[in-house]
Amino acid sequence: MRVDKPIISVLNGQRSKVPPLWLMRQAGRYLPEYRALRAKAGGFLDLVFNSEFAAEVTLQPIRRFGFDAAILFSDILVVPQALGQRVTFVAGEGPLLDPIKDRTDFTRLTSEVDQKVLAPVYETVRRVKADLPSGVALLGFCGAPWTVATYMIAGHGTPDQAPARMFAYRDAAAFDVLMDVLVEASAAYLVKQLQAGADAVQIFDTWAGVLPPEQFVRWSIAPTKRIVALVREQIPGAKIIGFPRGAGSQLPRYVAESGVDAVGLDWMIDRTFAKERVQSAVPVQGNLDPLVLLAGGAALDRAVDAVLEAFSDGPFIFNLGHGILPETPINHVEQMLKRVRGA
Repeated sequence: MRVDKPIISVLNGQRSKVPPLWLMRQAGRYLPEYRALRAKAGGFLDLVFNSEFAAEVTLQPIRRFGFDAAILFSDILVVPQALGQRVTFVAGEGPLLDPIKDRTDFTRLTSEVDQKVLAPVYETVRRVKADLPSGVALLGFCGAPWTVATYMIAGHGTPDQAPARMFAYRDAAAFDVLMDVLVEASAAYLVKQLQAGADAVQIFDTWAGVLPPEQFVRWSIAPTKRIVALVREQIPGAKIIGFPRGAGSQLPRYVAESGVDAVGLDWMIDRTFAKERVQSAVPVQGNLDPLVLLAGGAALDRAVDAVLEAFSDGPFIFNLGHGILPETPINHVEQMLKRVRGA
């Protein structure tokens, strides 16, 4: 007997009386069971590439909270690693990569993604799929080419992504080459996740908001459009969520031109604008401020109610406007769940 998955119904354009819910970074450091397994695994990438452990981490928040979707536990920087760039994670510092300073550094990269490097990720998808409750969707993901490129070029995270922006201004042709490689690699990566059992995928463009309008079209919208087209060439009807954080007034154009089925809303967007200009075109997902989830109490109740009031009349998935903060108390997540579900 077929069991409908609420999130997939919303991605098909249906409104749900009680919106389905999942959280970005729902598998992570705020959970004691995650911290225990992370300590057992060793380094972060050791955890990501251990399919048994990564599947367990993916399932932990489903068991604890009963979310409507599991999001694959992995990282956007596995793609550059599979392209030959050295990636490490240092405790307290985040990701470190060998930076790409100019086009001569491209010689360190392969032209195609090494699927052997990514094989453990696909095995994680298969393991999670086998153990998920039938009504819970499994979401895969990748980083958008622009966001991934910001780390590849700087070698680490930066506040305003100035190294990547400067690279693109000074040598746009070379940046195009990098974008081409990342588009092809990202599409191939998403296709493999869908073939392994993911019900839908999300493209995280975390740093889209630092781009001025002309560059936003060139480096965020256009690569996403190409990824969507390439994925659907092999997986017709594939469900794809876009999340261009900080896009603001550019969101309607992103939706119209990228071809995504739904769009994630950050906590900074004006909700009236998003309802009238974005949700009128595609389902939306979001947009609770992660900081108010950390705060809890009456402020959290008011914020949840405001999100529900803004978007519940249309196709809508409740989520945060970005990833859950590591210090978020578990009882605040439970408070949010009860508020959303009317329990």
